[in-house]
Amino acid sequence: MQHQSLVAFENKLREVLGDVDHLLEEKYGGSYDLHPARAEHGETGNPAQDGLFQIGAAFSAGYGSEQGRGYVLELRMVTLAAVPDAVCDRIEGEAVVLIAERLHAAFPGRELDVERDGPVYKIIGDLSLGPL
Repeated sequence: MQHQSLVAFENKLREVLGDVDHLLEEKYGGSYDLHPARAEHGETGNPAQDGLFQIGAAFSAGYGSEQGRGYVLELRMVTLAAVPDAVCDRIEGEAVVLIAERLHAAFPGRELDVERDGPVYKIIGDLSLGPL
């Protein structure tokens, strides 16, 4: 059983990531062929399961990391094409900015940021759930 505040937070976070997925699909979706086993953008009920992009986040307690606890972001392009590192870096940078902007709008009054934590990006800040 999960705390209802955690469920609400993670549902809203999924909405934020879904919005960013949609924006990236609009801009870059036709740039590379999809993996043959991947559905076209919008064909499933979950944006992480279709289209060129798969964006997700998983909680990490942050032991041994620079930033501590937070949600580690995963941004993946689902294609068999060779995507140049410079393109991946540019898209990743755009995604980080979009996620940060939408976090501030989705969670007003909370201090949440997207920061690099070693080789990954992480959502850090006020992850409190309120009274238990």
